[in-house]
Amino acid sequence: MMRISICDDEAPTRAYLTSLIRAQDCPCEVVEYASASDCLADHRGIDLLFLDIELNATGPDGMALARQIREQSAVTQPVIIFVTGYERYVFDAFDVGAFQYLLKPVDEEKLAQVFARAVEQIEVGRVRPQLSHALTLQSAGTSRTVPLDNIYYIESSNHKVVLCLKDGAFSCYAKIRDLEAELGDQFFRVHKGYLVNLAYVEGYSKTELTLTNGEKLLISKYKYQDFVKAYLRFVKRGAGL
Repeated sequence: MMRISICDDEAPTRAYLTSLIRAQDCPCEVVEYASASDCLADHRGIDLLFLDIELNATGPDGMALARQIREQSAVTQPVIIFVTGYERYVFDAFDVGAFQYLLKPVDEEKLAQVFARAVEQIEVGRVRPQLSHALTLQSAGTSRTVPLDNIYYIESSNHKVVLCLKDGAFSCYAKIRDLEAELGDQFFRVHKGYLVNLAYVEGYSKTELTLTNGEKLLISKYKYQDFVKAYLRFVKRGAGL
């Protein structure tokens, strides 16, 4: 069952959104919060979050809440739909990976359309992470599944990660340590800021490694010995030794 949260300081708005959601053809649990603090205090997972921006002045606003959520595990990221009476926040909303931006008063038909697309994305995200050869992440309202063989390395940068790919780059809000735990032994954290695909290591010294695309990355002196062991294990396994 899908878990849906509504965070808005206006009780009539929460009740209205709850009624619209329950009218959709989707088994779900709907939980309401009057403040960002209440939402953060509930550690149960959220699949879909309807979020107001200008919340009660005594606590964080909706944008601050979204940023805190995006700094959490990439594996458990909810789809965020902002529901607000102001147009001026739209660019900030998509900067934190919002799926959609709805203006109050919310049109019933528009919500139904957006809700259906959000549910579809959530369902896809539940299936694809089970695939051992791909990584599914969210950015700016879209879900992208990246084959592991397309990733040279992952870099941590200002609460985001940047995936250096064969066909460009892709960034999203995530913690590199969460991706390190998810990706397994094909990838190794050679430095606090770099998670490297061992399949594309062409050579290395005690201070840096060279990838098959020609890029060079620093190796932490504290990681060097563990990196060599991990790399040799990876090579032997690939050779069937």
